[in-house]
Amino acid sequence: MTDTTPTSSTVNNQAAIGAAIDNITAALERVMAGFITLKSLLLPEAQADTAELDPKDPANKYEVGGQRKLTRRGEDVCYRLFYAGKSRYTVASLMNISFGAATHRYQAWKKLGSPNGLEQPLD
Repeated sequence: MTDTTPTSSTVNNQAAIGAAIDNITAALERVMAGFITLKSLLLPEAQADTAELDPKDPANKYEVGGQRKLTRRGEDVCYRLFYAGKSRYTVASLMNISFGAATHRYQAWKKLGSPNGLEQPLD
């Protein structure tokens, strides 16, 4: 009979592989954000769709227990940015939220079926 319990070196290797994949994913997100920035510099008319969103608008966040949380309007802005082709890294930077929060919003957006724009006005 063979012992199939993972050794500590196997667990360490799996953790290292997971960390490497996370690093590569983050690097790819930064590359995509760079491409999107380059595209906006070369094609400024493509930016007109998202100009009204104003990701830094104070109405996008509210304070709870000393932390700033996204309002429903802030969530809508995130979703519209994703729909406009912005990456999670770019949305995090534009909205001044963590990459983890942007990832959470991205997953929620995908769960909604990646809606093709929200019909309601932002205000």
